[in-house]
Amino acid sequence: MASTYTTNLRLTKQADGENPNSWGAILNDGVISLVDDAIAGYTTVSLGSAATVTLTNVQGAGDQSRSAILEFKGTVGGTHDDIVVLVPNNSKSYIVRNSVSYNDSTDSVVLKVAGNSGSTLEQESTALYVTNGTTVLPVTSNIFNSISTSVLTVSTSAMFVDNAKANFGTASDLQIYHDGSNSLIDDTGTGSLFIRSGLITFAGAGGGETMATFTDDGAVSLRYDDSVKLATTNTGAQVTGTFLATTDTDTSNTGSVTLDFAANQNFILTLTGNLTLANPTTEQVGQAGVITFIQDGTGSRTLTLGSQYKTAAGAGITLSTAANAVDVVPYFVQSADNILLGAAQKAFS
Repeated sequence: MASTYTTNLRLTKQADGENPNSWGAILNDGVISLVDDAIAGYTTVSLGSAATVTLTNVQGAGDQSRSAILEFKGTVGGTHDDIVVLVPNNSKSYIVRNSVSYNDSTDSVVLKVAGNSGSTLEQESTALYVTNGTTVLPVTSNIFNSISTSVLTVSTSAMFVDNAKANFGTASDLQIYHDGSNSLIDDTGTGSLFIRSGLITFAGAGGGETMATFTDDGAVSLRYDDSVKLATTNTGAQVTGTFLATTDTDTSNTGSVTLDFAANQNFILTLTGNLTLANPTTEQVGQAGVITFIQDGTGSRTLTLGSQYKTAAGAGITLSTAANAVDVVPYFVQSADNILLGAAQKAFS
C-alpha cells in the first residue's frame, strides 16, 4: 500500500509495511521538516510577470503554500494592474507581508482560492489571513469590533507603515497616513472637516517657528520667519511691512481691452493704438487701485471708456499726447457696473 497525505499540510502518512529501511528519512523530510515550514517557514514570492500566480502545492515535499510566512515582492501596474495569488483549497493560516511596488492607486494584489472570493492586500502591510478552503479573510479586518463601546488605550505608540491608513467613518471618509513622501489628511466624505480648539497653531516640524495662529474670539495672525506680517483685529486687519497688490503689465494695447479685476488690482497699459476700455464683468464692490496709461513712441493715442466707467460730470479721460507720456488714473468700484475714475495725474516723466 502506498503512502497517503494529510489534507491540509500534505504531510506523508506511512502505509503499513512501507519503506521498512528508509522511513527515518521520509519522516524527517516528509513530515518533520514540513511541519517546521508550516509553523515558522518563510517564503518570498516574486510577482509582476503574470496576472495570476498559483502558489506551489506538493504532496510530501517542500512548497510555497505550506509556509507560515509569505512575502510578496515585485511590481504591479506595469504588465498587469491587478495580480491574483491563488492558495490551495484547504484550511490554512498565513502571515503575509505585501512588499510589492504599486504604480498607482488603482493597482492591487488579491489573495484567494481559485473560483472564490478573496482579500485585497494593503500595500506595504503585514497581516494574518485565514482560509477555510473557499474564502480568504484577514483576521485583523474587524479586530476592534469587541471594543466599539469602550476606549482603546495605547500606552506607548501605534506604528503605521507607509501607505497604511488610519480610517475613520463607515466608508473610511477620513484617512490619515504617510505615502512615503508626504503626510496626508484626506476628507473624502460628505460634510466639512472641522478642526476645533480655542487656539490653533501651525508650526514647523519638531516645534519650530510658528507659521500661523488662530484664536477663538481673537486674532488670526500669519507670519513670515516667525514674525507677524498680517493680523486681524477687532476693527479690521493690520499689515506689518509692505502690502503688494497684483499688477497687470501689458505692453501692447490697441482696440478693445477688457480688464480682469478678479486677477489684478492695478493695471499698466502701454497704448500702441487708440484704446477702448470695454465693460468688465469681474469687478468687486469696494475694490480700488490705479490704471496707468503709457503712450508708445508715437504718442497721441486716445482713450474711450465703456459705460461702466464713470468720470466727474461725464467729462471722460483725456490722455497726454506726447510720446512715452505716463498718466495715472485712480479707480474705485462703487457698485456693480459703476467704476468711478478719479482725475488723471498726467505727464509723469
